[in-house]
Amino acid sequence: MTAFRLDNLRQHRDILLLRSGKAVAVRFVEPDDAEALQGYFRSLSVHSRYNRFLGAMSELPPTELEHFIHVGERDRFSVLAIMVIDGVETIVGEARYGFEADTASFEFGVSVDDRWQGLGIGSTLLRNLECRAAAFGAARVFGDTLRSNDVMIGLARKSGFNFIRHPDDWKLVRFEKPVDAAPQEIACASSRLAAQQLAHQATV
Repeated sequence: MTAFRLDNLRQHRDILLLRSGKAVAVRFVEPDDAEALQGYFRSLSVHSRYNRFLGAMSELPPTELEHFIHVGERDRFSVLAIMVIDGVETIVGEARYGFEADTASFEFGVSVDDRWQGLGIGSTLLRNLECRAAAFGAARVFGDTLRSNDVMIGLARKSGFNFIRHPDDWKLVRFEKPVDAAPQEIACASSRLAAQQLAHQATV
């Protein structure tokens, strides 16, 4: 995959509706989000952070935070799920993903703030990630989680993922799903724009 940068991050934003009818915006992380993103991870419960990072971690190390906030670096991308709560834009979830062109695989990790779980944010974000995968031409989308992470396992199962043995670590389980085409009912305009820009840069 050819590394690329998005010149105008704000145009790459999806507005999705939860089952309650409330809107959640999914957009790429920007450098100015560093403090808010770190605050988000600190606010997660110990259990949620452990599940997200597959081990104990109180916050993102400075070098990892730098990777999170630079879109396209090492062919990896970070997005925030944002809702307006009490008149304030609030990070309620995040995801980090990458596309491997050699295997046509789209790998991701995701978390939802403990205070806002149970609203359908996780499943909505997962569907958006599937659409992003399709926009890049991925043949499959997959993630890894701890065998003890009942919440993520339940979410993946509900979203139609299949479970297979992890190739490297018995403490983890891998869930994967084939990608046929971008579902028309899922807004992922941001992904199409990014994919178009990537295709353009690859021909220059």
